[in-house]
This record gives sequence, C-alpha cells and structure tokens, in this order.
Amino acid sequence: MNDWRLWTLACLCLSSPFAQAKDLVDPPSAPTMRSSHERSALLSQQITNLTLGDAVYLGLRNNRSIRSSYLQRVAQKFDLRVSEDTFNPKLLITGNYRSSRSSDDIGQKANITPTTSLLGEYGTRLSMAWTQDMSRADRAGRNRSDGLDLSIIQPLLRGAGKDVTTAPLRMARINEQSNRLNLKAMVAQTITSIITAYRELLRSQEQLIITQDALKRAHALLDVNRALIAAGRMAEFEIVQTEADIASQELGVEEARNQMDLNRLSLLRLLALDLSSPIHASEALQASKITIDKSEALRLAQIQQPEYLASLLGSQLADLNLVIAKDQGRWDVNLVAGANQTRNRYDNDTRNDSERKWNGYTGVEVRIPIGDLSTRQAEVRARVNVEDQEIRLADARQVLERDVNNVVRDLGTRWRQYEIAQRASELSKRKLDIERDKLSAGRSSNFQVLSFESDLRNAENARLNALIAYLNAQTQMDLTLGMTLESWEIALNDF
Repeated sequence: MNDWRLWTLACLCLSSPFAQAKDLVDPPSAPTMRSSHERSALLSQQITNLTLGDAVYLGLRNNRSIRSSYLQRVAQKFDLRVSEDTFNPKLLITGNYRSSRSSDDIGQKANITPTTSLLGEYGTRLSMAWTQDMSRADRAGRNRSDGLDLSIIQPLLRGAGKDVTTAPLRMARINEQSNRLNLKAMVAQTITSIITAYRELLRSQEQLIITQDALKRAHALLDVNRALIAAGRMAEFEIVQTEADIASQELGVEEARNQMDLNRLSLLRLLALDLSSPIHASEALQASKITIDKSEALRLAQIQQPEYLASLLGSQLADLNLVIAKDQGRWDVNLVAGANQTRNRYDNDTRNDSERKWNGYTGVEVRIPIGDLSTRQAEVRARVNVEDQEIRLADARQVLERDVNNVVRDLGTRWRQYEIAQRASELSKRKLDIERDKLSAGRSSNFQVLSFESDLRNAENARLNALIAYLNAQTQMDLTLGMTLESWEIALNDF
C-alpha cells in the first residue's frame, strides 16, 4: 500500500491550485475623493439638495461605466500577473492508472510524472522530470521503474537574447500602463459628463426662475395698466398686449419646468440613482477669471493627457512587435544537452533483482525554412506598423497642440462674453426700471415697456448661458490637459 501514497500526494497537488484559484483574483477597486468623508449627499436620508461635489462623489461611487471599467481591470491586472510569471519555475504533474484484463494475465499499472521547467531571460530552457512506473500482475509479478531526466536547450538564433525573450513581458507592462491611462481617461470623461449634466440642471433651474420673475413683472404691469385705465390715462384695448405677454410667460414657465425635469433625469441616470429622486442642484453659480499660458498648458498636457500618453506607448509596442517579428524570421538553431538515469526493479517468478542505467547527450538542433515567405510576412507588417505609428504620433502631437490652443483661447473668449453679457443684463434691468417709471408718469407706452421686458429676459438668459459656457470651458480645459482628476482630488485606487 505504500506504493500508492504517491497517488494521494499527486491528488493533493492537483487539487490545491483549484482550491486557491479564487485568491488569485483581487476584488475590484473604486475611485475616491480625498474629501469624500465630508460628502453627505445620501438621498436615502431625504436630502434633496445636491452640490456639484456631491454629484461627483455619487458618480464615482455609483456610475455604471466606472464600475464596469474597474471590473475589467481585475482581468487586465491578472493578465500582467501571468506575463510576469513567465520566468518563474513551472510544475506539471501527470499520472494515470489502468487496470487490464486479458486471456494471458490480469494486472494493474500506474504512472506518475512530475515535471518542472524554467525559462531564463536569455532564452535558456531548463527541464527536469521524474517518472515512476508501477505494474502488478498475477503472472508477470511486480515491476517498478523510476528515473530522472534533465535537459537544457539554449537557442543560438531564434529566441536567443534578453531583448527577444523579455519582449512579451515588456509588452504586457506597456499594455498595463495603457490600460491605466484608459481608466483615467474614462473616469475623467465620466466626471466631465456628470459636471456638464449638473450644470444643465442648474441652467434649467435658473431659467425657470427667470421666467417666473418675468411672469411676476407681467402681472405687476397688468395692475399698473388697470390703474392707468381706471384713471383714464390709457386706452382699455392696450391691456391686451400685457395679457398676451402674461400668456406667453406662462407658456415659458411650463417649458422651463419640463426642461428641468429632463435635465434632472439625465443627471440621475449618470449617477445611477432612482429616477424618481427629487434632487435639486444647490451649487452657487459664480465664476472668477482664470489666466493660463499656452506654452505652459501644452507642456502640462504632454505629461498628463491620457490619450496622448497612450499614443506614445503605442509607438513602443510597435517597436517591440518588430523585435519579435524579426526574431521569428531567423533560423531555429539550438544547443541541446541532457542526461537521464533509470532504475528498474523486478519481482516475479523468473527474476528478482534491480538494474540502473544512465546516459547523457549533447548536440545541435537546426531547422531552416526555405522558400517560405510567411516567415517574412510578420516582419513586413511590423515595419509598416512602426512607420505608421510615427505618422500617428506626429498627428497626435499636432492634435494635442490644436486642442490646447482651442481650450485656452475659448476660456478667454468665454470670460469676455460673460463680462459683456453681465453688463448688458444690468443695463437692460436699469432700462426697464426707467421705462416703467416713465409709464407710471404717462411718458411711455405699454408697448415700449413690454419690448424692454423682452430685452431683459433675453439679456438674463444670455448672461446665464455665458456663465455656464465659461464654467464648462474650465471643465473642458481640465479634460484636455488631463487634469480633471487632480482638480477634483480624485484617487483612482488602481494598485
């Protein structure tokens, strides 16, 4: 029975990796904000006022695209772990057991072969195997054979050298860097979408206030008209203009409410919250002038922008692919050496002894493909890809420079537009106040007041749109420069 203890050991070795397989996969991480402990936007506690920081925090925690990306990172990290395990020793255990019955004899036969292998950074392949065969039969008796086999293979052309052997590992590490950059770009883009959606909700809320204020002023004007008509200072039919304006303002209020609900639902979807949640954007709409130098912005983008950095990594991958492709076109010449030792033991009616044998060998293996153009196909494609990556990288540099110039120029333009719109809004309000006083004194017409009222509404909307456009320009600049996460103090936690 002692001979079969090896089977128990083999079963344990085969089963233990499966029992611990779940430990090889780490649970997904999630991005966090450094000041997240200060966020308290919990809708379950009936808090409906939502600041912009609360929206960003909820998006990091709940957004489905972000959660899906972090799940993908689990598999991507394990891919890198597999590549880094290339130069570690590998153990393979094989075995079989067979019971046979024939007209000559009845017997059992078992075999177990643990094999370990190691790949060196210069292409050297080491292998060591131990084999034990055991057989037992009624007539043939019992036989046992065990032996050790060692082999070394050193490539001389194809697969030789550290640059070639470690190229797949370096490619895996570059792919991991690219995956991290893609994660950063995706989170930044999602945060930008949440910020934009939040400001759209703010815009619709402010537009609702503008239309409601306009409606109140229209009702106040209606009261003034009635007083003037009662005093005989205005024709009765002129009140129709004010009543028509009131109807128009009521229509605007309904449209603003509808738009606010649409924007609320869009934001809730990005935050992955219940669409019936009665949230209210409570962030104060204010802005201050920001000045940034174009050359400094371009320098910052070149070291932070994920898409541009990914294009640099693409060039490195193309170079490594060319190294591998050129190696595949070489002759396969290997220096081989090995030794083995075998011990046989017999226990039957005719023989009861043991013997030991050993042998060693050295030599060269050569494989030379002749007339096979496929060996050059991969190299041609790899060379073309290297040149194509150079073109793509030059275009990426120009696109980055263009985008940086655009966002810097747009930021300055939006600020000037906001200043103009703010001044126009203040002047329109003063103009309306003066005209209403003139109407009360009988020195203006109802039509003129309604015309100035329309000018004020347009000016207030223009000011609101210019303010939000300037704030969105700041957000877009952060995205273009690759500084969105840094601006919001967001840690990816992608270890």
